[in-house]
Amino acid sequence: MLLSLNSEMNGKDINLQAITEGSDVDSGVAHGQLLSRLVELTLDNTDNSDDSIATVRNQIVDAMSAEALVDASAIIGNFQRMVRIADGTGIPLDKPVAILSAGLRKKLGFNKFGSANLTPKVSAMTHWIATKLRPFIIKKMTAKPSQSS
Repeated sequence: MLLSLNSEMNGKDINLQAITEGSDVDSGVAHGQLLSRLVELTLDNTDNSDDSIATVRNQIVDAMSAEALVDASAIIGNFQRMVRIADGTGIPLDKPVAILSAGLRKKLGFNKFGSANLTPKVSAMTHWIATKLRPFIIKKMTAKPSQSS
């Protein structure tokens, strides 16, 4: 959801299917396939392909920087932590996030996961209204605050 909103707010066209399809899909994010490969190897160290996690780490340092590798690794760890806490405690999406993310969750197949049963149901009418209002919400979120003297 954050990646989707961020790309919309910044007017960037990215392919969110890369979230579920991994490094086989070009996300449109700079070095996205390399970063996706880091995620895959970090979360599944049983991968027996030609490239090892050490190789991918070195490729990221060469292509981006050592700082980018640290940032990417921190993001992977943070998302793992957040998901495990949410799943472990049964924290559902709140209603506004459920409404705004309904289409994206359906498109990416997130509703097939067991924890999706904790997400508030969104009626077809609410989803339709949210779809129509989404551009205005994004515009409001990206508007610069007015300067008053």
